Amino acid sequence: MNITIGISGITREIRIEVDIEEDALFTAVNQAIDSNTPLQLTDTKGRKLLIPAHQLGYIMVSDEKPRPVGFTVA
Repeated sequence: MNITIGISGITREIRIEVDIEEDALFTAVNQAIDSNTPLQLTDTKGRKLLIPAHQLGYIMVSDEKPRPVGFTVA
């Protein structure tokens, strides 16, 4: 699953790919916001990401579909 994270005060988005269920992700985000602790995520390559909960602007979840290669005739 691909995640795009917007951080307040920063113009660039963070895009990572994670192996976590969508419900588990939103549970972790809500817990981080409620307890005012950093959101900790680990991407598919094992890199860790910490984002202060009060800096979270938005989180967008998407499943990237493979793009077709070449030309097809239907």
